[in-house]
Amino acid sequence: MSKWLLKTEPGSWSWEQQIQYQTTAWDGVRNYQAANNMKRMKEDDLCFFYHSVKEKRIVGIVRVIKSAYPDPIDTTGHFVCVDVQFEKELKKPVSLSDIKKVPQFSHLPLIRQSRLSVMEIDETSWNLICQMGGLS
Repeated sequence: MSKWLLKTEPGSWSWEQQIQYQTTAWDGVRNYQAANNMKRMKEDDLCFFYHSVKEKRIVGIVRVIKSAYPDPIDTTGHFVCVDVQFEKELKKPVSLSDIKKVPQFSHLPLIRQSRLSVMEIDETSWNLICQMGGLS
């Protein structure tokens, strides 16, 4: 099972909406690298839910419940979406500034490619971020 991070602007799709609706299609991604990452996602992969823009913090975890399929709002036919479902909320959101303070995270695309909206997270980093967020 792979681990991922999905970025969203809270004004477009928020953690509160994810909790309320439980499942959603993660669509609208128009970056080829991010789209290629989405094509690699499999059912049951876990993803950090990251609020971008002003908040810049990981607030929860969602699970992929449907792997990549054509994004219905993409008129070009090049991009995909995945369906995700609420899994759990972090007890304490983990901010980007806190992540940047940990030298072991310097390799993460979250640090190195700040505009990338879908990225893979290695198992060690995933576990450490979960600990920082109050999850065992």
